[in-house]
Amino acid sequence: MTAPDAGMPGRRPRDGEGVAAAPRAESTAATDAGEPAPVAAALRARVLVRRRDFDVDIALDVAPGETVAVMGRSGAGKSTLLTALAGLTALDGGEIAVDGRVLDRPPRLRTAPMHRGIVLLGQDARLFPHLTARENVAFGPRSAGISASVARSRADEWLDRVGLPSAGDRRPAQLSGGEQQRVAVARALAAGPRVILLDEPLVALDAVTASEIRSMLRECLAGLTTIAVTHDAVDAAALADRLVIVERGSVTQDGTVRAVLAAPATAVAAKIAGLERVVGVAANGGFEGGGLRLTSTDADSLALAATDGRALAAVFRAVDARLGEGIPATVSHLEPTPTGVRVITDRGVAEVPPGEAAALSAGDTVRLSVPPDRVRFVPAS
Repeated sequence: MTAPDAGMPGRRPRDGEGVAAAPRAESTAATDAGEPAPVAAALRARVLVRRRDFDVDIALDVAPGETVAVMGRSGAGKSTLLTALAGLTALDGGEIAVDGRVLDRPPRLRTAPMHRGIVLLGQDARLFPHLTARENVAFGPRSAGISASVARSRADEWLDRVGLPSAGDRRPAQLSGGEQQRVAVARALAAGPRVILLDEPLVALDAVTASEIRSMLRECLAGLTTIAVTHDAVDAAALADRLVIVERGSVTQDGTVRAVLAAPATAVAAKIAGLERVVGVAANGGFEGGGLRLTSTDADSLALAATDGRALAAVFRAVDARLGEGIPATVSHLEPTPTGVRVITDRGVAEVPPGEAAALSAGDTVRLSVPPDRVRFVPAS
C-alpha cells in the first residue's frame, strides 16, 4: 500500500498517497461490532491511459469474489492498470465502475482514491513507522469514524488472521519484512474495501517467506474481489481464478489459469507458463515449423493438425526435450538453471542434467527431439 514519505513520519498522507480510508458506508457490511468488513463487489472497467511509447487500453470484467491475476513483461502496462483502478492515475478514456457505481469517466468524473472502496497493496509494505502494528491496522477503521476501542479490537482480529497475534505493540522497525507485509495485508483488509489490488506484494520476499505469505493471502482473500499483478505463475495458480496476459498495453489472452498456462497464445504467455512455443503449420497430421517436425498423442492436438496448412504452435516443456536423437540442431548458448542446464539451439530448447551438458559449447551440433506424448498443438495467433 502507499504510505507517507519516509522522511515525514508524522505527515498524514494525501489522497491516494496513504492508506486507503474505509469505503463509503453503503459499500461495506457491518460486523456485530459495527466496523467495516470487506464485501465482494463486481468491477467493470475499460482503462485507457496514453503513454509516450504505447497506449494502455485494457478492459476487465471481474465478478464479485473473483480473483484475476495479471501477468506480462515489465513495462507492459500492468501497474498502470492498477494505479488507474486505484484512482492514482487519471484515465484518458474509458470508465471504471464498482457494482454499477461509476467512479471514473473522463473528462468530467473522477472519484478520489479514498472514496473508491478500492485498496492497493504494493511491493513495499510502507507502514507508518511511528505507529505500532495495531495502530497501523486500525488506521482505516478510525478514518471511517469507528471508535478507537472497536478499531483496536478489529486490528487485533486481523493481526490474528494474518498470523501475528502477539505483534500488536511492535513498531515496523521491530518486524521482519514478511511480518511487515502481513501487517500491510491486515491494514488493507481492515479498511473494509470492495476491491483489493495487489501489485507484486511477494516480489521482495525470500522464497520461504513468500510461500508463507502466499498461503496467508489465499485464506484472507477468499471470496473478495481481487486483481493481482505478478511475475510468478505460482502466484497466479495459487491465488487466482482467471489469468489475463498483457502485452504492450493490450490483453492478448484471458481465461482460467489452467487454460492459459496449458495453451499459451503468445511467446510471452509461453514463457510465463514455463513452456517452449514454436510457431509453424499443420502438416500430414503433425506439426512443422522452426526446422522441427513434431507429432502428438493428444486428441485435441491431433484434431487441430488434421487440416494441412493450419497455423499452429507446438508447446512443450524444455525438460521434456531430448538430445541425442531427432533433427540436427546447432547450439547457440547454454544457460544454467537451479536443476540443470538449458541448451538453446537454432531448432529449440532442451533442459538437461549438468552432466549431459558438460561437454557442450556454442557451435556444437546436437540432435533434438520431443516425445509425442509431451507435445501439444494450439492455434497460432
